[in-house]
Amino acid sequence: MNRSVYRRDNCRLCGSDNLELVLPLTPTPVGDAYKPSDRLDQIEDTYPIELFLCKNCGLAQLLDVVNPEILYSEFIYETSISLGLVEHFQKYAGKVLSQVKPTQGSLVIDIGSNDGTLLKFFQQQSMRVLGIEPAGNIAQKATESGIQTLATFFNADLAKKIKYEYGNATIVTSNNTLANIDDLANMIEGIRDLLAPDGIFVFETGYLIDLVKHGIFDNIYHEHLSYFSVKPLVAFFRHHRMELINIEQIPTKGGSLRGIVQLDNGPRQISQSVQEMLTLETNQKADHPEFFHKFAARISDVKTQILSLLGNLKQQGKTIAGYGASVGVTTLTYHFDIGELLSFIVDDNPAKHNLFSPGYHTPVLSSSVIYDRKPDYIVILAWRYAEPIMHKHQAYLQQGGHFILLWPEVQIK
Repeated sequence: MNRSVYRRDNCRLCGSDNLELVLPLTPTPVGDAYKPSDRLDQIEDTYPIELFLCKNCGLAQLLDVVNPEILYSEFIYETSISLGLVEHFQKYAGKVLSQVKPTQGSLVIDIGSNDGTLLKFFQQQSMRVLGIEPAGNIAQKATESGIQTLATFFNADLAKKIKYEYGNATIVTSNNTLANIDDLANMIEGIRDLLAPDGIFVFETGYLIDLVKHGIFDNIYHEHLSYFSVKPLVAFFRHHRMELINIEQIPTKGGSLRGIVQLDNGPRQISQSVQEMLTLETNQKADHPEFFHKFAARISDVKTQILSLLGNLKQQGKTIAGYGASVGVTTLTYHFDIGELLSFIVDDNPAKHNLFSPGYHTPVLSSSVIYDRKPDYIVILAWRYAEPIMHKHQAYLQQGGHFILLWPEVQIK
C-alpha cells in the first residue's frame, strides 16, 4: 500500500458506496509544493484528482486522500496575505459576536486557524481565544503574535483535552477547513463535545453551486477533499445530533457558504435560509451526475481553445509567461497541459519568488520582471483576479504586451 495516498470506497459524510465519477481531472503533484532550486532533483509523485458524486446524500468529493503530513508539513499559505480576507474576517467576527452576544472571557476556538487573523478580532473584543493549526511554522508565528495556537490536527481526542484544560467553547469556528478533512465524523464529534449547551459552530467552506456556476475547477485539488452543498450537510449534522440553523452564500473564494450549527434542540430557531437553499439546489439538480457533465464539457472546450492558441503562438516564436503561482494553478496547468509552454511565471507573493512550480519546475519570479523580460504574452493563470492584474500592469499593455484570459472564454487583451 502506498503510504502517501489511499482511496476511500465510501462517502465521507454518509458512508454510502453508491458513488459515481463525474469529473476526472489530470493527476498532479501536490499543488502548493513550489520548490527551491536545490530540491529540484527530488522525486515528485502525482496523485489523482477525480471528483465523485455520492448518489445517496449528494456530496461531491475526492476519494483519493493524500497523507496530510505531505500536504501541510511545509504549508506556506497565510490568511493575512490573501487579497481581502483580513477585512472579511474582521466583519465575520463582528457579525458572529452580535448574533451570539457572549460574555467577556468566553472561549472562541478556531480550527485551522492559520496565522490567527480571525482570532485576533475576537481577542480584541475580550474573548479568550485558541487556535488549532497543523502547519507548525504558521502555528508558531501565530503564537508569537499573541494568539495561542496548538500545532496539531484537530480530532475528538484533542477536543477532550481542550475541554478539560479550557472548559466549553461558546463559539467554535472552522473556515476553509471542513473541505480539507477526511474524517469529518471524528471532527464533528469533537466539536459537539467542546460546545457549551448554547454554543454555536460557525463554518465557511466553498459552495459547489458557485464552483460550477463560475467555472472554478482550479479550486479542485488534493487539499480540498469535499465540495459541499447544503443538502448533504443538513443530513450529516442531523446524524451527529446537531442542527444547521442558518446558511448564507458569501463571495469569498469565488463563492462560499457560511453556516451556523447548534446542538440538537438548542436555543435558536432554524432560519428559513436553510429551506431556501435546499430548494435552490433541488432546482439546479446539484445532486445529479448531469450537473457535472455539463461542467466537464465547458472545461474541455476551454482546454481545446487555449492549447490551440498557445501552440500557434509558440510556432510563431512568441514568448509566453504565466501570472499566478497558487495551488489551484497546478490543477489548471496540468489539466490544460500548458505547463511546458510557459517560459516563466510571475506572482505578487514574495514567498513564491525564486521557487519552481510543482512538476514542471517553471521558475516563479516577481511581477516586476515583466518589464525586463518583456514576454509577448502573459496567460493570467490567476484568472479570477484578471481585472486587478491588468489594471496594475497597464504599462505592459502600453509597451505592446498582451494578456491572455482563460475563463469563461479564451481572450487576448
